[in-house]
Amino acid sequence: MTVAARKLYQRIAETLAGQIADGQYPVGGRLPGERDLAARFDVSRPTIREAMIALEMRGMVEARHKSGIYVVDAAGHGAPVELDVGAFELIEARTAIEGEAAALAAVSIDQAALDELRGLLGRMSGEEEQPGKVDVDRAFHLLIATATGNSLLRSMVESLWDIRTRSPLCVHMFAQARRNGVAPRVDEHEAIVEALAARDSKAARAAMRRHLHQVTEDLLEATRLEMIERAHADHDAHRSAVRRRTNA
Repeated sequence: MTVAARKLYQRIAETLAGQIADGQYPVGGRLPGERDLAARFDVSRPTIREAMIALEMRGMVEARHKSGIYVVDAAGHGAPVELDVGAFELIEARTAIEGEAAALAAVSIDQAALDELRGLLGRMSGEEEQPGKVDVDRAFHLLIATATGNSLLRSMVESLWDIRTRSPLCVHMFAQARRNGVAPRVDEHEAIVEALAARDSKAARAAMRRHLHQVTEDLLEATRLEMIERAHADHDAHRSAVRRRTNA
């Protein structure tokens, strides 16, 4: 893959990996903060978060509680791994496409589709297992895309959902979110259905975009919590080791 063809987070991750390998950020050293890196590369914090997770998956960095991201291995797992699309990039694309799909569906959806959407809402609120909720969530969004009557638009939405289960980085990030209790929010989906039932394109678009914005916020919090929890575990393990040595 050429440099130009790489995803933005990949280019940032590769730049930082090169600087780590060159000793600019030595093993044991701390990387600049998330906000500083976002300003330096002129990108959003979610993009920096994806780059950090990519480096973490390669074994080059780790988070330390209330301290930051530190270099732990200058080489990582050998050659760069193609991690493809991250969750934030995916949601950005979904917001653009599914927002307009909801607006279009509002003028063409029939009662049968609305009834089916409400049935999915019932299943979404009643499912106990997170994997089941994901399947219902997918069916909900695909049904709205189908209700547009535009087969190409429906295929685009389906392709975006397929990426969620095929991109290693995306899978990793959503798995982190599930571990931290993130699940489809029924009230946000209800707002979308009510706007569709009212045949209000503007409200349907806004409800879909608000929902996907909240997914982004949930993922930002979930990945932050994952880093904190791992740092806590490392700290507890170190403290236990110290206690064993001092009590020996």
